[in-house]
Order: sequence, then C-alpha cells, then structure tokens
Amino acid sequence: MTDLTGKRIAFLATDGFEDSELTSPWAAVTDAGATAVMIAPEAGSIEGKNGHTQQVDEISASADPSAYDAIVLPGGVVNADHLRMDAASVAFAKAFFEASKPVGAICHAAWLLIEADVVDGRTITSYPSLATDLKNAGADWVDEEVVVDQGLVSSRTPDDLPAFNAKVIEEISEGRHEGQQA
Repeated sequence: MTDLTGKRIAFLATDGFEDSELTSPWAAVTDAGATAVMIAPEAGSIEGKNGHTQQVDEISASADPSAYDAIVLPGGVVNADHLRMDAASVAFAKAFFEASKPVGAICHAAWLLIEADVVDGRTITSYPSLATDLKNAGADWVDEEVVVDQGLVSSRTPDDLPAFNAKVIEEISEGRHEGQQA
C-alpha cells in the first residue's frame, strides 16, 4: 500500500451520506497514514442513511482548502442534494480543482461537481441516474467501476469501493495534477 503519511484529506458530507462511501475511503486513507478530516455545512455530527454517525471537525464555510492535500466526496442522494445547495460546500469542493489537487467522488457526489462547474470536458462515472445530468454539464459519462481523469477519481456505487479506494490513494500519493482544473 502507498504511504500517505503527512497528507491531510478532507471528507465533505452532510446528513444522508451513504455510510460505506464515507467509512471505507476514510479507513483506506487513514490506514495508508493520512489524516482524515470531516467537513460539513454545520458543526456537531452528521448521520448516514444507515445510521453511522461522524463527528464534524470543521464547517465548510470556514474550512481552508489549502490546508488539505485532497478531498473525498461520499455519495448518498440526500447528502449530495443538500451539499449542492450549500454555496460554501460547493466553493470548498471547487477550490480543489482550482489548486489541481486530487478529488474522489463516488455515486451521487457528482451532483456537487456539476454545481461547482468542474465536469465539462471530463470523463467521469457516477450512479447511473446521474448520467444525463453529467452529459448535460459537458462530461463524458461512462459506466465503469472506477474512472481517473487528471486527478479526478470517480466510481458508481458501494460495490466499486475497493477499486475507488485504491485509485484515490494512488492519485493522492501522486500529488497535484496540472490537468485537474476548474
């Protein structure tokens, strides 16, 4: 496994996240030596759709993207829908593209990327119901387990987590990707 010691990884989510799409990548990056930090629109804790509770470390309105090496965006319909309506969360996610930093997005998290206006011209996958939304935003949507496009790692469902986690760790270890732009 690649060593991510010294790396700080932001996880951005809110209530209604897909539990395994937070807990599995979180375990993968921390097992690789990184520090994972939970960012959410509000302080306190957030709860996944299946009951996992996660303490919030920072709120998106005051979190500094420059303090992180990468961001992971868990899915979940309710989570993604609420995040894309939160301007601070959208701006926080977009800042990683502006800084050419790795981004991991799984399942419905691609909605947030559409709102951040960062998918035009990118090859991406997601939960299949987002295909039309992504195509309408200019993305080349493909139905694959995991897709990597210049530091953007995307996957479809919890079934894809092993491949997603491996590629997220690989992209974080590679660092900035000049093709990763807003």
